[in-house]
Amino acid sequence: MTFVVGENCIQCKHTDCVEVCPVDCFYEGPNFLVIDPDECIDCALCEPECPITAIYHEDELPEGQEIFIQLNADLAREWPNITEMKASPADADKWDGVPGKLKYLKR
Repeated sequence: MTFVVGENCIQCKHTDCVEVCPVDCFYEGPNFLVIDPDECIDCALCEPECPITAIYHEDELPEGQEIFIQLNADLAREWPNITEMKASPADADKWDGVPGKLKYLKR
């Protein structure tokens, strides 16, 4: 089992979670973060650090977000590793909670 970054991270991309990860399993795309399921040790340290509640245990993903399990796995193989916190996008707050953000995912 692993943790998964869900839809609410798209366009928000806060990186508070990255700093607490003991195994550096986060990967960064243009407007989204993902967790590599092969590297995640299921420690749960990242989940409470996310200010927009976008990280879930894979068994607790909100209904309709199951696609994010595979997206996290696939994109972690394409994107660079991120290990330090960065500034969030200037408009991150306006995107928090907006439904249907998958269409905005930049690869």
